[in-house]
Amino acid sequence: MQKLMGLVRRCMLDYRMVQPGDRIAVGVSGGKDSLVLLEILAALRSYYGVPYSLEAITIDLGLGMDYSGIAAMCERLEVPYTVVKTEIAPIIFDYRREKNPCSMCAKMRRGALNQALLEHGCGKLALGHHYDDAVETFVMNLLFEGRIGCFQPVTQLDRMGVVQIRPMLYVHEKTAANFAERMALPVLANRCPADKETKREEVKKLIYDLSATYPDLKERIFGAMQRCPLPEWAPQGRYNRPKDEEL
Repeated sequence: MQKLMGLVRRCMLDYRMVQPGDRIAVGVSGGKDSLVLLEILAALRSYYGVPYSLEAITIDLGLGMDYSGIAAMCERLEVPYTVVKTEIAPIIFDYRREKNPCSMCAKMRRGALNQALLEHGCGKLALGHHYDDAVETFVMNLLFEGRIGCFQPVTQLDRMGVVQIRPMLYVHEKTAANFAERMALPVLANRCPADKETKREEVKKLIYDLSATYPDLKERIFGAMQRCPLPEWAPQGRYNRPKDEEL
């Protein structure tokens, strides 16, 4: 717990993710990453030094998943929890029968999540993307789109009036998985028909194979992202924090 809290806290400070009085919603899918993020952000409320409130929101895709375990977790953490019912999965897989469903699903989920945020008065959305997600996304953009890019630690969605933050970017996937298991978090099995059959899984395996020869591959890619050519990844708060933020 202390190690993860330290990593998340440092990431939040480095990228100035939280300001006093922020109302933050955690996008909870039921996977390990979002549940770990929820657990850590709930714990950090007492230690971070900057006051913020927390909510949890799940977009139910219509796959028949049971969120009662997550509801119990939120009650334990004293975090309000909302499940937004949708028919996203039936629309994509049954009605449209999309051959490449991931992009449309992500777009529809984002739309439903952003709308829920506005209805609940939350200006920030915390997402559970971790260190490995960032490296994989960078490689995917390079291989499949021929461009250098990745999602940003902090993303301003001006049209929606929402700011997306990713406080787990310093946390490795294996660390998050171990924590979820040791804490017995109510992780849900992924019922998506496209699970494990995506381009991301291909890239994950590629990076895994290359890491056998180049053990520090992920660290080099992540470091390159922070040093440029991705200016949004330069840690703004690390070397220029006001003294009152040096927590």
